[in-house]
Amino acid sequence: MVFAFALGAACCLGIGFVFQQNAAQRAPMSDFLSPRLLLDLMRMPRWLVGIGLMIVGMVLGAIALGHGEVSLVEPLMATNLLFAMALSRWQTRERLGRTGWCGLWLLAGGVAAFVVAGRPRGGESVTDPLRHWLIVGLMVGGAILLAALAKRLRMSVEAALLAVAGGMLYGVQDALTRVSGERLKDGGWTTLVTSWQPYGVLVLGVTALVLVQSAFETAPLRMSLPALTAAQPISGIVCGVGFLGDRLRTTPGALAWEAAGLAAIVLGIVLIGRHPAMPSGSAEPGRVRDLQPR
Repeated sequence: MVFAFALGAACCLGIGFVFQQNAAQRAPMSDFLSPRLLLDLMRMPRWLVGIGLMIVGMVLGAIALGHGEVSLVEPLMATNLLFAMALSRWQTRERLGRTGWCGLWLLAGGVAAFVVAGRPRGGESVTDPLRHWLIVGLMVGGAILLAALAKRLRMSVEAALLAVAGGMLYGVQDALTRVSGERLKDGGWTTLVTSWQPYGVLVLGVTALVLVQSAFETAPLRMSLPALTAAQPISGIVCGVGFLGDRLRTTPGALAWEAAGLAAIVLGIVLIGRHPAMPSGSAEPGRVRDLQPR
């Protein structure tokens, strides 16, 4: 059940990201890193379709998180890039080739290696609020730092850093979604609405959406989606192990395979993201920004 919902979420997210980027590249650059960007994008039917798919994916992901550990669900949802690749390949008619197949098997094999070696399982959530705030603060602070740094770098690097920042926030959002579900289950709606976690989910979701759409707006999808896809599961795993009580096997052999699995996931994501089948996101005339450092 967890596998089915997580892979369903990955499918909706991957296809939704392609639609979102196709629309975001046509948004005015004056709205870069501004909430106004979302208002402009809301007028584009293609973006609304992409957001609708993303919402469905988030709902399916929330169901998966309600029945499984973050450390299990996040690597499975990282396969959203495979579905984005499938749609992009259908649009461009590009063959996978050696690079595409290598990236595909690395991503799939990395997910399998991490899940089999780590055997993620649930445990008692950490009740110490300091630990919660410390880990959430590190993730959110790191995302803010990357977003601030991105504005000082060339556009190709900027898109990747913004995507990493958005992925980190999405990972924290997934962890807080899990906590919100537990509070709803244990204490009902009164406990849920009097907790800070559901409001954190909303704020993180909107902030991450602005960062990711700005990344989609400024550069081709291959420069942003791989970074987003790699950052989200790592952030989610850190939160899952850090304060949700997720447990992974810690024998030397298991740790080695877990590290190798995560490395394979990241490398596979990079290879797939650089494949010619991924849309280049060519900008409209007059919207091309200088790629030199600012």
